[in-house]
Amino acid sequence: FHGGNRGSNPLGDAIFFNNLQPVFQAVFTAWDKAGGVLNARSWPKVATELQYPAMEREMPSIEQLTDDIRRFAEERDWDQFHNPKNLSMALAVEASEIMEIFQWLTEEQSKNLPEEKMAELKDELADVTIYLVRLADKLGIDLFSAAEAKIARNKEKYPADKVRGSAKKYNEYD
Repeated sequence: FHGGNRGSNPLGDAIFFNNLQPVFQAVFTAWDKAGGVLNARSWPKVATELQYPAMEREMPSIEQLTDDIRRFAEERDWDQFHNPKNLSMALAVEASEIMEIFQWLTEEQSKNLPEEKMAELKDELADVTIYLVRLADKLGIDLFSAAEAKIARNKEKYPADKVRGSAKKYNEYD
């Protein structure tokens, strides 16, 4: 920024605005991802996207997350408590806390949580994820492989052309 009044240096203004082009692009991209609406509900999504643009952000691998969780427990000497029984109970407790957030809400209300409830939901989902990853780690289960295998089995149980739009269980189909 040249420091003078806007318009006093056309070349400086052009350089200034040209340098802001990626910023404007990021704002419009984030705004578009928020549904083209900027309000109290969409602003956190826009702000997050601006701070950590999706195309520049690299998601951590399940291995990195597992290592982080393992290290967190070891640093606190909590590994002694992290057996499959305790971890499965903790996982169930955290999952029930997710249900508690939605309890007594209408379907429409459950789709439009207030900001404070959404923040609470994110924390509970994180807790479930942490306990699930930790349980799998303690039992030597590769979650991605297990999920892929389960999806393959479900494709056989629930062929799309046979079950589309139905909530019946696989053994209830002709």
